[in-house]
Amino acid sequence: MIGSCADDRVFSGHHRTQRGGSSADRKRERKEAEAALIESEARYRLLAENATDIIWTTDMNFQTTYVSLAIEQILGYSVEEGLTLNLENILTPTSCQAAKRVFLTELVTEKRNGEDSPRTRTLEVEAIRKDGDKVWLEIKLRFLRDVKGRPTGALSVARDISERKSLQAQFHQAQKMEAVGRLAGGVAHDFNNLMTAVLGYCGLALHQLDEGDLVRQDVLEIKKAGERAAALTRQLLIFSRQEALETQIVNLNYIVVNLKKMLRRLIGEHIELAAVLAENLGTIESNSGQIEQIIINLAINARDAMPKGGEITIETANVVLDRDYARQHLDVTPGPYVMLAVSDTGHGMDRETQGRVFDPFFTTKEQGQGTGLGLATVHGIVKQNNGHIWLYSEPGYGTSFKIYLPQVEDEAAPTRAAETATQPSSGDETILLVEDEKMVRELAQHVLTRAGYTTLPAQHGPEALQIN
Repeated sequence: MIGSCADDRVFSGHHRTQRGGSSADRKRERKEAEAALIESEARYRLLAENATDIIWTTDMNFQTTYVSLAIEQILGYSVEEGLTLNLENILTPTSCQAAKRVFLTELVTEKRNGEDSPRTRTLEVEAIRKDGDKVWLEIKLRFLRDVKGRPTGALSVARDISERKSLQAQFHQAQKMEAVGRLAGGVAHDFNNLMTAVLGYCGLALHQLDEGDLVRQDVLEIKKAGERAAALTRQLLIFSRQEALETQIVNLNYIVVNLKKMLRRLIGEHIELAAVLAENLGTIESNSGQIEQIIINLAINARDAMPKGGEITIETANVVLDRDYARQHLDVTPGPYVMLAVSDTGHGMDRETQGRVFDPFFTTKEQGQGTGLGLATVHGIVKQNNGHIWLYSEPGYGTSFKIYLPQVEDEAAPTRAAETATQPSSGDETILLVEDEKMVRELAQHVLTRAGYTTLPAQHGPEALQIN
C-alpha cells in the first residue's frame, strides 16, 4: 500500500508529461511506467521487510491491511497472523482508547485544516505480545489517502521502546527513593537526638529509684517505649544509608544455615522453608547483622503473604552481570556478584503495590499490624552495600526478591594489634563537651558532672575554640 501510493504519483505525473504523443509512444511510455512501478514497489517492499521497526497499515476501522516482518521479532506474531489483528487485539485497553482518540482527533484536525497540511503524530502505547508479555511501542502515525485526498486508513511505524521505558521507570524510582531517603534521614537524625535524651534521663531516674519503688515500673515502661522508638529510628537511618557500617568478609551460605532454625519459628509450621545454596559460593564484604536483617525481613514479608500456608525458598548463587544486563538496569556495574533470592508462593503484588513496596511506612497490612519499614530497611541495607535489589511478582503467583551484592576475594580479616588495658579516669579531669543538640548536651553534662568531671560545654566547634 505504501509503494502503490508513491508509485501512483510516479505513474500519473509521468502520464501527464507525455500527453499528445502517438499511440506507439503512449504504449511505450506506459510499459516504461509499469516497469518503474514494479521496480519502485519492489524497492519499497525490500525496505519495509528489512526494517527493524514494524511498518503496518490499517483501514478506517483499525483492521490491519499490511504488516512487515518485524512484527515477528517485536510482538511474536507471524505476518499472516498480523493481518487478522485489529487495534483491540494488539494494544492494552488503555492504550487502545488513547490511540483511537489520537486517530479521531487527527482526522478532525486535518479535515479542518485541509488535506495540504497532513501531520505525523507520535504516541507511546503498551502492546500485548502473542505470549502475553507486554511491550512499549513508540508509534509514528499519519493518514493514507486515495487519489481524491480522502483518508482511507493509517500508516504506522512502531518501534520497541521497552528498554527505554524500563530505564526511565528505574530512574524515577531512584529519584523518589533518594528524596524520601533524605527526608527520612533528616527526621530520623532529629528524632534520634530526642530519644537519646529520653532514654538517658530514664537511665538516670532508674539509678535513683529502689527496686520496690512504684514509680520504677512506670519509668521502665517509658524506657521500653523509647527503645522501640529508637529501633524504628535506626531502621530509618539504615534506609537513608546514614548508619555507620562495620564490615567484614561474609559468606551468605553460613548466615542462611545459621538462621534456618530461627526462621522456622518465625514463619510457623504451616509454611515450608527450603534452602537452595550454591556450592563454592563467593564472599561479600558486608555486615553479618545487616544481612541477617535482610533475610529475616524478607522471610516475614513472605510469611504474611501466605496466611493459608505455602513455601519460602532461599537461594544463593554466583552470578556475573554482563554489560547487556547493566545497560538495562540503572546503576549496575558489570562484574561478579553473589545473588540472594527469597521467593514465596503467596498472593503476589499488583503493579501499584510493586511501585511503592520499598517506600518507608507503606504497608498493605491492617492498621497497627505493621510499621511499613521492613522492606524499606532491606532496600537501604542493599544500597549501602553497593548492591541491587529487584522485585518479580504477579498476582496469584507469588513474589521473588533478588539481591545482588558485589563479590570480593576471600581474604583473611586483618588482625588488630593487642590493646593495652587502661585504667579508667578517676573522675576529677576536665572534659570539653561539644554537641549541637541542646538536650543531648545537657544530658551528657549532667552524667559527667555526677561522675565527678568538670565539663566545658560548647554547641559547636567555633564556640569550643573560644573556651579558655
